[in-house]
Amino acid sequence: MSEESIFSVDTLVKYMGNDDKAVGVVARIVRDAVAPGMAPLQQAGTALREERLSEAGKIFHSVRGSIGALGAKRLVAASLKLEQAIVERQSEAIPPLFAKLESEYQLVLRHADDWLRHHAPSGA
Repeated sequence: MSEESIFSVDTLVKYMGNDDKAVGVVARIVRDAVAPGMAPLQQAGTALREERLSEAGKIFHSVRGSIGALGAKRLVAASLKLEQAIVERQSEAIPPLFAKLESEYQLVLRHADDWLRHHAPSGA
């Protein structure tokens, strides 16, 4: 998959007006979305290990919604596969799918951080 599918807010910036103000608004959205860091996935991992599958599924769904808005197509695809495996109780498939989602989430966080450094200095 292409680099763009990891993280891309270009379309969001365009929809917001494609100017400095738009970049500022999108920067706030990005900061808010990535502020929890790895915490949601750590919570979901704990829920999976404790076999609270429904709770884990809700966390993944929430992460997919908030991070998916940042053009994170690969993360969305990984989350959907994992959520489906949880619904279908495919216990052997869950750990590798969770590892894949965790990896994609880390990539999104890194790309978002890079974007923020280049487009929205912390004082902005």
